[in-house]
Amino acid sequence: MPAASILSSLTDALTSLIGDHGLYAVFILMLVDAVLPAASELVMVYGGALAAGAFVGQDVVLFGETIEPGFWAYFAVAMSGTVGYTVGSLIGWAIGLYAGRPFLEKHGRWLHLGPDKLERADRWFERFGDLTVFVGRMLPVVRSFIAIPAGIARVKPVRYTVLTFLGTVPWCFGLAAIGYGFGRSYERFNEAWHYVDYAVAALIVAGAVYLYIRHRRSSKLARRAADPAG
Repeated sequence: MPAASILSSLTDALTSLIGDHGLYAVFILMLVDAVLPAASELVMVYGGALAAGAFVGQDVVLFGETIEPGFWAYFAVAMSGTVGYTVGSLIGWAIGLYAGRPFLEKHGRWLHLGPDKLERADRWFERFGDLTVFVGRMLPVVRSFIAIPAGIARVKPVRYTVLTFLGTVPWCFGLAAIGYGFGRSYERFNEAWHYVDYAVAALIVAGAVYLYIRHRRSSKLARRAADPAG
C-alpha cells in the first residue's frame, strides 16, 4: 500500500476519533504523544478546526454540555491537549525514574527511545539542565522523547511538571489556532487538509532514505574497522 494511502487512512482514523469524541480524544491522544509519537500536530490542528465549527454534526462537548464554536471552544481544545500532554509526560517521567537506564537501554526501542536518543538527551541535560524540558516541549519529534530521559535525570517532579506545562502551552495553543483559523473557512481548510497526507508521507520517505544511507555508511565503517588491511 502506498505511503500516502497509509497516511490518509491514519489521518481519517484520527480525525474521526476527534470528531466523535472531541475533547476526550484530544486529551487521550496528546497523553499518548507525550511518550509515543501520536501525530500531535494533526490532533491539535484538527481540534482547532473543530472548535471553529468547520465540521457539520461535530461539536466540542465537555461533560455532556456543548460548547458553541468560538473562542471558548478553541480554549477548551487547546487546554485539553495541554493537560493531556502534561499528564502523559508525568507517566513518561515515572517510567524513566523507576525503570532506570539499564532497562531502557535494553528495551527502550519499544518506546521509540533507542540508545542514540538516550545519549542525545543526556547531552542536552548535561548542557542545558532542566531547561531541556521546557525547550524540548516546543520542538517537533524531540518533544516525544524528553519525558523518560527527564525521569532518568531525576528532574524534580514539581519543577518538571511546571516546565512541561509551560513548554506545551505554545505548542498546543499555536497549532489549535492554525486549525481554528483555517476552520473559519471550511472550503480553504478542506482543500489544504488534502496536502497534509502528502507532506507527512514525504517526510517519512525522506527519513527512511536518511536512515538507509546512515545504516550503509555505518556498515561500511564497521567492515573497515574489522578488516584494517582492506
